Amino acid sequence: MASLARSASQSLRASARRAPRSLAKSAVRPTQAASYSLFARAAAAKVAQTSTAKGVRGVKTLDFAGTKEVVYERSDWPLAKLQDYFKNDTLALIGYGSQGHGQGLNARDNGLNVIVGVRKDGESWRQALEDGWESFSPVPGETLFPIEEAINKGTIIMNLLSDAAQSQTWPQLAPLITKGKTLYFSHGFSVVYKDDTHVIPPKDVDVILVAPKGSGRTVRTLFKEGRGINSSIAVWQDVTGKAKEKAIALGVGIGSGYMYETTFEKEVYSDLYGERGVLMGGIQGLFLAQYQVLRKNGHSPSEAFNETVEEATQSLYPLIGQKGMDYMYNACSTTARRGALDWAPIFEKANVPVFEALYESVRNGTETRKSLEFNGRATYREDLAKELAVIDNQEIWRAGKTVRSLRPDYKPESE
Repeated sequence: MASLARSASQSLRASARRAPRSLAKSAVRPTQAASYSLFARAAAAKVAQTSTAKGVRGVKTLDFAGTKEVVYERSDWPLAKLQDYFKNDTLALIGYGSQGHGQGLNARDNGLNVIVGVRKDGESWRQALEDGWESFSPVPGETLFPIEEAINKGTIIMNLLSDAAQSQTWPQLAPLITKGKTLYFSHGFSVVYKDDTHVIPPKDVDVILVAPKGSGRTVRTLFKEGRGINSSIAVWQDVTGKAKEKAIALGVGIGSGYMYETTFEKEVYSDLYGERGVLMGGIQGLFLAQYQVLRKNGHSPSEAFNETVEEATQSLYPLIGQKGMDYMYNACSTTARRGALDWAPIFEKANVPVFEALYESVRNGTETRKSLEFNGRATYREDLAKELAVIDNQEIWRAGKTVRSLRPDYKPESE
């Protein structure tokens, strides 16, 4: 698993390095006609006409299973309008991890004035240079700076450092977040759990959140495909009266296709809960449990993997994503359908207490304190590598590598 992550990261960065270097000159930025996609350009033009006629943007109120919610769409912000809205702003992106990479490159490609602030000559500095951000450029267009300098130059400070790093660096960064700037997060963690992180924003700045519902790599990939990821937006502090509007516009700027409104608290609770549950922790536990029982009953590694992971990820889960659970059930055999309908309530009953305990652990800060302790260690990377190596060496995932090599579209992991 760890080697796969490294390979994917190297491939994406290689792709980014092949992009024209001129894209890095966001300080000298001609107004771009478009970046989203041909489809998005057509949709944007149509919505712009409709919005002008009605005197309002094309914001939609949709019915989600009986609950009305407002959805904000990228089509409400054509590129020319987006660029004009931020024409006097400099987005100072602090940190260049997964989210920094994806959001920064997307905003740059959308023609916004973006600079990156990271520790000089560190690993993130090197990666930013590889992605076309410029340091000490001989021509106007310098976009890579030490953190403190980037914050001083920026009007919108996008704090995309890791949660642990945000806590550790806040005493140095806080005095630089001066009146008139906007403080931006992509996770409610630091602000909501302020008793543990000690991150308390100044009282005289807007504090907003745009939280893409996926990794920074996905944020970048979906943007390049012209689709755009879905994101949550929230306001912690509105000093100017325009914080919400700013959050929506920034959501479009960093590559969102559509956005839902939430709060900082609900964002971080649902995020920590989800990734420990069915998104990552729960699914790893379920996969491993089913695989182990099959192996104990004499099934081969290939059969156990195919019945546990391969069929789920390659056949059934895509159907759920495309059409919903009921569609997936209808697409299966009558025997499979009957068994699934009978056993689903049993799994639900068994798991509800686990999920209730998980949610309470998130809400009361237990998960936060665990994360801060582990991710704040000097040996963090080494300790993490050991835990990931355990997963990478589990039989289920070693068998999976062989199964994946049989797929018609398989490409060696080194590519």
